[in-house]
Amino acid sequence: MDVALWVWFAVIGAIIALLAIDLFAHRKAHVIGVREAALWSLFYIVVGVIFGGIVWAVWGAEFGQQYYAGYLIEKSLSVDNVFVWAIIFTFFGVPRQYQHRVLFLGVLGALVFRGIFIGVGAVLISQFGWVLYIFAAFLIYTAITMIVKRNDHIDVANSKVMRWFQRVTPMTDAYYGQKFVIRRAGVVYATPLLAVLVLVEVSDIIFAVDSIPAIFGVSQEAFIVFTANAFAILGLRALYFLLADLIHRFVYLKIGLAVVLLWVGAKLALIDVLHVPTAISLAVIALILTTAIVASIVKTRGQGRHAPGVDQAPPFREATDDELASAEAVFGRKELTRS
Repeated sequence: MDVALWVWFAVIGAIIALLAIDLFAHRKAHVIGVREAALWSLFYIVVGVIFGGIVWAVWGAEFGQQYYAGYLIEKSLSVDNVFVWAIIFTFFGVPRQYQHRVLFLGVLGALVFRGIFIGVGAVLISQFGWVLYIFAAFLIYTAITMIVKRNDHIDVANSKVMRWFQRVTPMTDAYYGQKFVIRRAGVVYATPLLAVLVLVEVSDIIFAVDSIPAIFGVSQEAFIVFTANAFAILGLRALYFLLADLIHRFVYLKIGLAVVLLWVGAKLALIDVLHVPTAISLAVIALILTTAIVASIVKTRGQGRHAPGVDQAPPFREATDDELASAEAVFGRKELTRS
């Protein structure tokens, strides 16, 4: 696949422009409702699908199908990521109007980290073809683990990352608007929002360890792997606000994702002895995920929206007016508000 350097710059520029539009549209803290989240989700899906059509038209059906297969895998794995985010936000009691700022920065960090991981992966594959077998073994292992531990959930309270952060970083026990750090009596403190951001970034890195080998399983082209990842996770924030209160209904999704990883891992393990056309692979992935989602919806019909439950009350609160008045921002305007 021959991709000119200017095409890379154009795509990265388009991604930055989409991020800028999103940031401008949500520059003021507010609660994002289901309708707004649905419209933004639809917008990002349309953008991702259109880009796949461009790939298909310019580089041919094979690469277009590879892009769509990678996009579908990443989009589906993102739903599992949404569940983890929902648990983190619920545990910390993060006010809904502040969640978008955390997710915006989280996705921005995810794009950077995944770009690095994809670059390293592409170099390794080009230099050491046998790395694909390691990816295959890892995907099969991950799939089996996902099935065995499908009912396990993240334990935020006992997270090693959280304990480390609290040990090395002075932190307030209250949210100061959308600020991640504040200054009080001359001392700089992190707010709980920064701890949430760190956990969100770490969770995304962990998910990237699964998703990137999976996409390399359907395409070894760095351009396809990067763009499929990027356009899938660009809409992750909107997907969170759309699905966070419905995630309990996707009871069979984790099993479906595990089967997809098994399929891709097996396909990758047999890459030198059995060629599976990309069109067939794409159809198999779509069929598995559709079956898992439809079966989940049928199984949980009649259930309404609700946030994931936690075993204890949120350990953090919003700062009082007096606390806001006695502190100042480290960056930007010095006076603090709840917006």
